[in-house]
Amino acid sequence: MLHFELVTPEKLLRSEEVHMVVVPGTEGDFGVLEGHAPFMSTIRDGALRIHRTEKGEPETLTIRGGFAEVTPKGLTILAEHAA
Repeated sequence: MLHFELVTPEKLLRSEEVHMVVVPGTEGDFGVLEGHAPFMSTIRDGALRIHRTEKGEPETLTIRGGFAEVTPKGLTILAEHAA
């Protein structure tokens, strides 16, 4: 499982284990699974899709601006706003 955290300037919104997260990167959407190579990307306004299981329907959150960081520990989204 992938450790996923979603953080806004106000608070930590999510810290959980998920199957995959699809992020609206500024150069296009990208999916992050457990074991993804480390990297950083800016994110554009759009839909963050959180897949809790491999075949389950994703939960969608609207995010505005920020950064995505993938490390060996997981994925952290630092969003300007999330709803």
